[in-house]
Amino acid sequence: MSKQLHKNFVDEQVKLLLKSYVDKEIKINYILSILGIKRRRFFELLARYKKDPDNFSIQYNRKTINRKIDKAIETNIIKELNIERDLIKAKEVPIRYYNYSYIKDILENDYNQKVSLSTIINRAKANSFYLTKPKRKVHEKEVITNYPGELIQHDSSHHQFSKYANKWYLITSLDDYSRLILYACLVERETNWVNIIALKVVILSYGIPYSYYVDSYSVYRFVQGRDSNWRNHYKLTDEVEPQWKQVLDDCGVKVKYALSPQAKGKIERPYRWIQDRLVRACYRKKVSDIKQAQLVLNSLIQKYNYQWIHSTTGEVPYIRFQRALKENKSLFREFRIRPPYKSTKDIFCLRTNRMVNSYRKVSINNLELRVPSAPLHERIQLRIVPDKESGLSEVRFWHEDDLLGIQKVKNSDLNLVYF
Repeated sequence: MSKQLHKNFVDEQVKLLLKSYVDKEIKINYILSILGIKRRRFFELLARYKKDPDNFSIQYNRKTINRKIDKAIETNIIKELNIERDLIKAKEVPIRYYNYSYIKDILENDYNQKVSLSTIINRAKANSFYLTKPKRKVHEKEVITNYPGELIQHDSSHHQFSKYANKWYLITSLDDYSRLILYACLVERETNWVNIIALKVVILSYGIPYSYYVDSYSVYRFVQGRDSNWRNHYKLTDEVEPQWKQVLDDCGVKVKYALSPQAKGKIERPYRWIQDRLVRACYRKKVSDIKQAQLVLNSLIQKYNYQWIHSTTGEVPYIRFQRALKENKSLFREFRIRPPYKSTKDIFCLRTNRMVNSYRKVSINNLELRVPSAPLHERIQLRIVPDKESGLSEVRFWHEDDLLGIQKVKNSDLNLVYF
């Protein structure tokens, strides 16, 4: 049975399953069915894992820790450990510990060299490349879901993901039930618009979810007093509802707010995995451009969604997500453009209300726009869709349920923070 287990699984996959069992997150029968082993074999593995989690392995000859390995493999292990040490010393990037699993992947993917995780760890200890990680705080499990689309966790993280570039924002949306990452994008600055784009991609790709889960950051939630300066800079109106939330209101999606930083623990775990590997990959590739970093990020998301067994669910996110859809267990609803709206541009947009003057004009940031069919001295709504590539914004004028007209305006003339 050991040989069969070794053929079908790698150390990290089995460790994640055992850890999930220890944390009482999955049951034994589920693990037995995945690994295809008997209860006796499971408890043998569990005992070894509990005794030494860091060095646990299902590889052959695991007792001969100090056995000789190919000189080329030994050289590359030390080489990669030295790179890790340099990265840890770089204070500007958020890396403080060695990632031996990442080195294992590097050896397999870049050098075509297979080596057990325990071998890498033992070489690290023998050559002073070892740091003991502090125990992580236990996060509150405040959000518990039973269906895809029941809750989408949405957040952003601001870090220096590459030593060779400035800080970027990583915006991510994740399905809580499956832990499938639905959206991940690096941007140079965080605005209402980039968060609305994230909503658009998720909703048009997967459907309308039941709810979103975010923190109380000002893009997502207005707090009187705290956000007065932010409102003047980012918002188009004096309305209390942020632009991001107005889009969700139009789609009929509820918004839930984290009551504490600890309550956001579930989305922070995938973030840690992605952030850690993104920083390491950008460092090794000397990435200095955000477009290059996005390609690295896309590759990591692919691996996370389609290959990695999640430590909480004990399943690959994509497989868990698809199985639930096939069983018709989903709270995603089909997106449809409902009257009176004519286009997705009427939903996924920035909004502001303006009073029509006696010349049938409205003013926005010192720019006057003529709306021939607008009612005099009444408020109309401008729904604005900026485009970075063309440098133009499409302004759609609405009064009650009527689309009054459409104009193209230069982004610079509107003088708004979009991107």
